[in-house]
Amino acid sequence: MFKKILKSYDYSLIISIILLCAFGLIMIYSSSIAWAVQRYNVPSDYFYQKQKIWLMLFAVIFLTTAIIPYKIMSFNRVLVLIVLASLLLLGGLFMFGDVAGGAQSWYKVGSNKFQPSEFVKLAVIIYLAAVYAKKQAYINQFNKGVLPPLAYLFVVCFLIILQPDYGTASIIAFISATIIFCSGMNYKTILKLVTIALVILIPVIIAMKGEIFSEKRLSRITVLDNPFADAQNEGYHLVNSYIAIGSGGVNGLGLGQSVQKLGYLPESHTDFIMAVVAEELGIWGVGFVILLLTYVVLRGIYIGLQCKDPFGSLLAIGISSMIGIQSLINLAGVSGAIPLTGVPLPFISYGGSSLLSLAAATGILVNVSMFTKYEKKYKHQQEHTERSTYSQDGNVLYLK
Repeated sequence: MFKKILKSYDYSLIISIILLCAFGLIMIYSSSIAWAVQRYNVPSDYFYQKQKIWLMLFAVIFLTTAIIPYKIMSFNRVLVLIVLASLLLLGGLFMFGDVAGGAQSWYKVGSNKFQPSEFVKLAVIIYLAAVYAKKQAYINQFNKGVLPPLAYLFVVCFLIILQPDYGTASIIAFISATIIFCSGMNYKTILKLVTIALVILIPVIIAMKGEIFSEKRLSRITVLDNPFADAQNEGYHLVNSYIAIGSGGVNGLGLGQSVQKLGYLPESHTDFIMAVVAEELGIWGVGFVILLLTYVVLRGIYIGLQCKDPFGSLLAIGISSMIGIQSLINLAGVSGAIPLTGVPLPFISYGGSSLLSLAAATGILVNVSMFTKYEKKYKHQQEHTERSTYSQDGNVLYLK
C-alpha cells in the first residue's frame, strides 16, 4: 500500500514547486545584496540566509500537509479551530500589531515579522471549500446553503480592511468568488449573491471614499499613464522597473549584473524581484518563471476537475486561484498594467509569511492530487477484483 501511495504523488507538480523555490532563492541572493548593505546595514547575504531558513521550514510544512489526509480539515472541530485562530490573529493585530507601510498588519517577534493575513487566505479557502462541499444537497437554497459561510468571509475582509490592507482583502474576495462560482450554485443564485454584494459594498465605498479614493491612492492610478512625468515621486518605482526590464532585453545582462538593484529599484528582492529577473536573465528568465507558475496553477485546476470529492475539488481550485491571482497581480504591477499593490510573487519574492502559507497550500494540493490518483487507479482495481471471479483459463465465471 505504501508503494502505491508513493506512486500516486504528482511528481511533476512537486518538481515545479522545488524549481520555483530554488530559482527564487538564487534571485533573492542576487537582488538583495545592495539593499541589505545600503538600507539595513547588514551583511550582503542577510536576506539569502534568512530565506534559506524559511525554505527549510517550507519543506517541513509542505511534507506534513502532503502526507496528512486533507479530509481531516473538513471535520467540524478542525474548522472551528481554523475560524477561531484566524479571527483571533487578525483581531489581535489592533492591540499587538506592528505598523509597516502605513498598515498594522504584522506581528513582530524579535527581528522577524509575521503577517497573519497570508495564512488567513488559506483558512478562508479551507473553510469555504469544506462548508460548501457539505451543503451540496441544498447549495441553491439561499438562506440555508449560500449565506451562512459568507458571514466568516465578511468578518475576515472587514478586519483586514481596518488595518488597512485593501490589496489582501481584495485577493481574498477574488479567491472566495472563484470557490463560490465553482461550488455548484446555479447562475440564478450567483446573480442574487452578486446583487446583495453590490448593495452592501456601494454604501461602504461611499462611506469610506475619503480613504479609498485618497489623493495618494488615486495617484497610483494616474501615474500609470506616464510614470516618467513624476519620476522622482509617485512614478519612481515604476520608472526604475521599466528601466530594469528594458535593460535586460532578450538575453539579459547576466546573473548578478543588474544595475537597478544597486539602490535604484526599491523592494528589489520582494515586490519588484521580477524586474531584476528580467534585467539579469532577460525574456528567458521571465519565461521560465511564468511557465512554471502557469503549470502549477493549471495543474491545480486539473486536479480539482479530476477529484470526485467536492471538498478536495474546491480546495484544489481555491489554492490554484490563490497562486494565480497573486502571480497575476504582481506581474501586472511590475509591468505597469495595474496600480502597485505590494503583493509578493509566489515562491520567488523574499518573505517568510507568504512562503510558509504557500508551503501549507501546495502541500494540501499535492495531497488532494495523491488521493485522487490513488482512489481512481487502485480502488478501481480493488473493486474490479472483488466483483469478479475468474476461471482457470482467465474467463470471467461470474460477477457478484
